[in-house]
Amino acid sequence: MSNQPFKFKQFTINQDKCAMKVGTDGVLLGAWASTQHQPFSILDIGAGSGLVALMLAQRCNAEVVDALEIDDAAYEQCVSNFENSPWGDRLFCYHASLQEFVTEIDDEYDLIVSNPPFYSEDYKTENEQRDLARFTDAMPFEHLAYSGSKLLSEHGKFVVIIPFKETENFTSLATKYGLHLNEVLEIKGNPNSKIKRSLLEFSFKENTIKKSSLTIEEGRHEYTEEYKKLTQDFYLKM
Repeated sequence: MSNQPFKFKQFTINQDKCAMKVGTDGVLLGAWASTQHQPFSILDIGAGSGLVALMLAQRCNAEVVDALEIDDAAYEQCVSNFENSPWGDRLFCYHASLQEFVTEIDDEYDLIVSNPPFYSEDYKTENEQRDLARFTDAMPFEHLAYSGSKLLSEHGKFVVIIPFKETENFTSLATKYGLHLNEVLEIKGNPNSKIKRSLLEFSFKENTIKKSSLTIEEGRHEYTEEYKKLTQDFYLKM
């Protein structure tokens, strides 16, 4: 993956120190998470380069946009990307584990987002930093669901992007901690591929679940109109 800076319409992501580079999952999360309830405070759990937090800062006027990152190098890069953005006065990154954060922070957030580590397989690579970013043992889904319920405000929304195959498991974990699934967006890479990701929105309020789907490409680099519409405020060439 490229270490080159990734330029969006209103900000640039430097990513040479981050194990996880700018990818479609983060862009989908940052573009799809609802801000219609006009959140005052936002938290991005596992921020990496800061991409999702920056997208949300662009999209809404939340006065507090916090991020949480455990990896030393990614944390430093996230802070730098925040400082170099137009919204540096609203963005702040904590250098801590989720376990530490949920124990020590009394604040509640109106919108919590996470693009969590998702490889639960029993193998590791030679790159420890990348493993930390990609494997669920660094941030178990159960602890993410629990922490989301503890940090979310009464009328807040908790939004994650996870592998489609983990949807039922994550939803049951969230329900255990009082969070109800309100909306699902199922993601396919192209019309002929299997569903790859699920974007899930939870809250403390039980509603009829709204379900929809999105296909990213018709063919290689031929993006669908629905994907263009979702991401056009960010990508330079969209």
